[in-house]
Amino acid sequence: MHVLDIFRFCPVCGSDRFTEHNEKSKHCDACGFTYYLNPSSATVALITNPQGELLVVRRKKNPAKDTLDLPGGFCDIGETAEEGVCREVMEETGLKVTRADYLFTVPNRYLYSGMTIPTMDQFFRCEVEDTAHVHAMDDAKDAQWLKPEDIRLEDFGLTSVRQGLARFLQEK
Repeated sequence: MHVLDIFRFCPVCGSDRFTEHNEKSKHCDACGFTYYLNPSSATVALITNPQGELLVVRRKKNPAKDTLDLPGGFCDIGETAEEGVCREVMEETGLKVTRADYLFTVPNRYLYSGMTIPTMDQFFRCEVEDTAHVHAMDDAKDAQWLKPEDIRLEDFGLTSVRQGLARFLQEK
C-alpha cells in the first residue's frame, strides 16, 4: 500500500475531497491544501576493522527479519545525518563512532506497518573507537565481522543495502 493511501481526509479541514494530485502528493479540493510526501532520511554505516573485515548485523525485526544488514536506521527530527549514523551505530552495536564520512545515497522503499515508505539511505564510512567490543543491541540480533571475499550480497535483506554494499565493494 502506498503511504498516501491511508490519508483519506484533509488534515487541515477534514474534507473527504483529499485526492491524489500526483504520485507524491494529495490535494484538498475543499481548502486548497496540498501535502507532499518526501523521503525519510536514513543512514547506513560501513565500518571496517584493522583486518579489513566489514561489520554486519543480523536484523531482529521485520522487514527482512533474520537477514544480514549494516548498522544504521532512520534519522530523528532535528538530527543531522552524521549524528543519526553515530546514534544508530551506538544503539545497535555499542560502538562509538569517532568519524563519519559521507559516501553516497541510495533511494529505497521500506515496508513498514504494511505501508511502503520512501527513504533516502545515506551511506557513511565510519571509524569507531574500539572494534574489539561489539555487542548486538536494539534492532540487531547479532553482529559479526566478515572478510570482503565472504560477503554474499544475497544474504542482505534490504535492496538499498545490497546496492550500496555492492557499490562500496566495487570501489574498494
